[in-house]
Amino acid sequence: MATTLAERIETDGSTEARPTSAPPGPPLPKLLQTLLVWSTPERFLGGCRRRYGHTFSVNTVEMGRLVYITREEDVKAVFTGDPDVFHAGEGNAILKPVMGDRSVLLLDGDEHLQQRKRMLPPFHGESVKRYRDVVARIAAEEVERWPVDQPFSVHAGTTAIALEVILQAVIGVEDEERLDQLRDALRKLVHLTTPVLLMWIWPPAGLVGPGRRYKKIRAEADELLYDEIRRRRSDPGLDERQDVLSLLIREHGAAMSDRDLRDQLVTLLLAGHETTATGLAWAFERLSRNPRVLQRLEQAIAEDDDAYLDAVVRETLRSRPVIFDVIRKVKRPVEVAGHLLPAGVSVMPAIGLLQHDPEHFTNPDEFRPERFLEGEGGTYTWFPFGGGRRRCLGAAFATVEMKVVLRTVVAMRELATTSAPAEPARVNHITLVPARGGRIALRRR
Repeated sequence: MATTLAERIETDGSTEARPTSAPPGPPLPKLLQTLLVWSTPERFLGGCRRRYGHTFSVNTVEMGRLVYITREEDVKAVFTGDPDVFHAGEGNAILKPVMGDRSVLLLDGDEHLQQRKRMLPPFHGESVKRYRDVVARIAAEEVERWPVDQPFSVHAGTTAIALEVILQAVIGVEDEERLDQLRDALRKLVHLTTPVLLMWIWPPAGLVGPGRRYKKIRAEADELLYDEIRRRRSDPGLDERQDVLSLLIREHGAAMSDRDLRDQLVTLLLAGHETTATGLAWAFERLSRNPRVLQRLEQAIAEDDDAYLDAVVRETLRSRPVIFDVIRKVKRPVEVAGHLLPAGVSVMPAIGLLQHDPEHFTNPDEFRPERFLEGEGGTYTWFPFGGGRRRCLGAAFATVEMKVVLRTVVAMRELATTSAPAEPARVNHITLVPARGGRIALRRR
């Protein structure tokens, strides 16, 4: 249970605070722990859990003390805890150089609630259904370009689909020339290499080399985005448009500045493009190695059985989470999992560890979508989109997009199965991608 120091004093009559403390963790140099967290989170953090228990801490260079929690009740306490104590926006501050400081992902308190309230309507479960036809068309056009009867890495293809969905359904670009310009600029913007990430941790790195080049890329992308926003504000056909940018301008154009809109678009691009593309790549990788599931999915799609398709998406995101953890920065002393944590540490609900916990998922290493039809997985044991009031705004959109793309590909092509070993996960900036890009093969139907 998470309680603040003030609440402890009020309930137990204490007049002195007991000393704050952190859970146990590996006695390794801070730099080495940082490298292990960023390069092999599954192996390193899984090993920490086995050695130190459900709650443990690691110490990193760029983010300080990270306290990992892996029990359902502790995750619930944090997700439902006081948002003035658990700051998600401040925890995500490393992304500010690309997302901008008005991003809904980086705000806390009343500012976050206000911005989130504006952003919610276009991403409501019912609202996203209007984008199904757009996603299906984009997916069908991309699949026609995929190789047939020869293995290829599908991640590049799913990335192309996800980017095109952002351009057309979210930003609403229609002119082919502008599509080409934005496609090129935004593809470069989301290509976050290690030197670019280093620039965010150590700003002087942005003065030379890759960091300096990335600043130029960001400036070019911003120029195109701001121009698109200005054009949309003056578009005489604004009231008839259904893309997310047009909806935001129509409903909140006076309250949201061009900078607000730019930061939200880049947030949706970075948070919704790479994650959805990676989730789809994992789905194809998993299906190609699980012929029983693939056969049932083909039957479900033929029979318009949306429940099993949904279960396949949920099982993909359980077994191969795109993001390993979520973060909350502690603003004042608070008790979590029996430890009174000091202000300044970050609490990390561990998606990857909880979703592979046999206590919550039978035979967790098995790819078995049926588990979600049988009642496995709860709000605080399956949370690939985070949780609480900070749950990902685009969760419904991403789920619909994955389902539409899977349905489209399976209808157009036959996915070959393989006995090849499962691909391990590889860290790609903040996401876990298939190490070989999701190698699959397709045949014509």
